Parts: sequence; structure tokens; C-alpha cells
Amino acid sequence: METTIDATGEAPAETAWERYMKPEMWSSWAPQIMGVDYAESRLRPRTFGKVRGPLGFPVDFEILDVDETGRTWTWKAWFVHRSLGLTLTHGVASTPNGARTWLTVRGPSAFVLPYVPIAKFALMQLVRK
Repeated sequence: METTIDATGEAPAETAWERYMKPEMWSSWAPQIMGVDYAESRLRPRTFGKVRGPLGFPVDFEILDVDETGRTWTWKAWFVHRSLGLTLTHGVASTPNGARTWLTVRGPSAFVLPYVPIAKFALMQLVRK
């Protein structure tokens, strides 16, 4: 299954982009993230980490692609086995009043459908001033 959601807000696009690029900031705008274990200070392709979700459940991830100029990035996140994961592509664009961010989620519908409302709320926080 694949679906795309988006959100707009008053935060400048550069601010929203930096919130994505620095994993230590993820828990400040994504309430489903309790913490991130990632060796780099900024996202880089072909690197790995762990997101700690609610109740401390670890979710492994790999950063697949980062396009700083186009402000898009893609990662694969999985719990237990890589084949039971989601591929997520994020983007940020400037708007006249701030930024628009979007997320395309691909994976099994049993994982995509419950994740969409959580992700929508997080995207709204990402672009909040």
C-alpha cells in the first residue's frame, strides 16, 4: 500500500528541514518518538539507527537517500524484520506563509493505515512555528 499525507504551517521551510535533518530533534515534534540512537549529527544516506517508540519499543532504520537541495529524504523503518517495515519519503517546500511538508508511506496496509493519523499529527507539529 502507498499513501501520501501533507501539512502546512508557519515555520519557515529551512526550519522544518533542519528538524528533519537532525535526529536528536525528532522527539520535539513527533510525539510517537521517545528518542533516537543515531551516530551522525545529520542524516546521511546508507547509515543506520534506532528510533525508540512508545513503551521503549525499538524500531531500526536505514537512511536511503537525502537530497538537501530538493529538501527530500527517504528511509526504511522496521520492527523485528526488515520485510515488515515501511519506506517513508519526506519533503519540505516553501510556501508564501511558511512551509508545506509531505510524507509518502509505502508498506503493508496493516502498518500503513494505523501510522497515517500519527504521522499527520507529527507533520503538523513539524511545520508549526
